Amino acid sequence: MAPLDSVRRRQGNRSRRLAVLLTTIAAALVVLPGAALAAPAGQQLAAADQALLDGVRLAGLWEMPAGQMAAEKGTTQIVRDVGAEIARQHEELDRLTVEAANKLGATVPTVPSAQQQQWLTEMKNASGTQFDQIFVTRLRVAHGAILPVVTAVRGATRNEVVRDLANATNKFVSDHMLLLESTGLVRYAELPPAVLPAPGEDGLIARAQANSAPQVGISNTVIWAIFLGALGAGGFLTYRLFRRS
Repeated sequence: MAPLDSVRRRQGNRSRRLAVLLTTIAAALVVLPGAALAAPAGQQLAAADQALLDGVRLAGLWEMPAGQMAAEKGTTQIVRDVGAEIARQHEELDRLTVEAANKLGATVPTVPSAQQQQWLTEMKNASGTQFDQIFVTRLRVAHGAILPVVTAVRGATRNEVVRDLANATNKFVSDHMLLLESTGLVRYAELPPAVLPAPGEDGLIARAQANSAPQVGISNTVIWAIFLGALGAGGFLTYRLFRRS
């Protein structure tokens, strides 16, 4: 009986080892391929999505104080009203932008860019009708520049949060352009010309689409290399176990 019991024990140990091995392989089939999809949300943002978050936040950081200055320094009632309304609306848009960034785990700017700070300094040093013209010109050019970017990201993003923010931003930017134009101070002949795509190109839309694929923290190539390596090693060990038995 002793030799038979010994054989049975060895077979039982092999069966248990085989069961553990097969369980490990099955877990690899489920977990490893899915690891790339489980990366933190902030790492899944496309470059174009992050650019929209940054651009909208930066716009608010300088256009809110610019609007507040216009509400106080404007020489006409319409300039003061437009400034106050733009500042008020940018407070709402800034809140939406920060909420979107928090949902996505993204970091956004906290101070205006160096150029935007120069514009604010320019406005602080100006007075009278000169201030009115600088305020309207700077903001109208800035809104005209960001509008096609917002549209391009809106058309190409795969992120629902970014899409909602782009929708809201598009409305705010369009409204602000109309408000600024209502002052009668927009010098249309001096606005930068529209940048049209070259033949065969899609311009901003192409660049947004090129960056629209999720960028995860763990490379899919690495994930699959680990997975296939584990599967190969498991297959070899399984073959050896069966051969010994």
